[in-house]
Amino acid sequence: MYLVEQQAVSQLTSAPNLVGDSRLAADLRCHHTETEEHIRLVRERLDNHGAMVSALKVGIMKMGGKGFILLAIAQPETSGKLIVHSFSYEAMEWAGYELLRRFAEAAGDFRTVEAACGIRDQEAAMMERLEKDFDAAEEASHRNMPPQKLDAHLRRHFKEAHALEIQSVNLLRKAKDTVKDQLFSEVCNLHLEQARDHSQLLEQRLRLLGSKNSKFDDSILAFGGQNWNLFFRPQSANPAKLAVFVYAHEHLKTASYELLKRNARRAKRTEMESFLAGLAKEQREMAERVSDAFDSVVEATFHMVHR
Repeated sequence: MYLVEQQAVSQLTSAPNLVGDSRLAADLRCHHTETEEHIRLVRERLDNHGAMVSALKVGIMKMGGKGFILLAIAQPETSGKLIVHSFSYEAMEWAGYELLRRFAEAAGDFRTVEAACGIRDQEAAMMERLEKDFDAAEEASHRNMPPQKLDAHLRRHFKEAHALEIQSVNLLRKAKDTVKDQLFSEVCNLHLEQARDHSQLLEQRLRLLGSKNSKFDDSILAFGGQNWNLFFRPQSANPAKLAVFVYAHEHLKTASYELLKRNARRAKRTEMESFLAGLAKEQREMAERVSDAFDSVVEATFHMVHR
């Protein structure tokens, strides 16, 4: 979590100047201050346990944060890209601290429990602020778009959403095969079925819009889904880290559908707006199922560490 916070603060240093909306920028600056305090609190708990953190790893995480900012700048609709990523990242942090709380309780380390709960609650509050900023982010991304280009723009975003579902399928296959836990595997199976259904539904809507999914985008993101878990294989806390990543990916899709829903509203595609609202709702429900499996994931992690 210390490394995750280092990447977060790296992103939050630049993001407020790029979002194109004053309220959203203020929310990001507020959370930058909170994140610096999170780093201090986690560093304090690490020092209490006599734990060292590799300066190289800190540097890599900070570079990763800056790399995402550069990627967002290089693409159109920087505001939308940043808020979708930020919402997913906050979800990852919330899940990470929720699992850390469970590990600390098992270890009888109640000062870490207190720190984890306090930071977790601030991450949840930031997620709520970001949700309230979805309208502003969509407005900043599309306010200068001519009406005659909106349908073509909507088709492009549908293709991106389809590719994201294909990525989800590959990530979930790897997570299910890696984490030997019955409850988490059942959740992954449900999630796999949902991702496949959503990809088919998106293909149908793309045909109605006079287009089809992009095999190139699907292939690129599917490759990413296959390789995400390679980072986790050498780690002792593999089940917990994978569960956190799956939870974050659910929120990545939730935020993507929320922004796309607003884009459909701008294009006056009422049916599409309703359809996308339904997908976002289903993603939220699946994320709850993932978090409901956290106790089981903690047990699976302890089993892996001590076997």
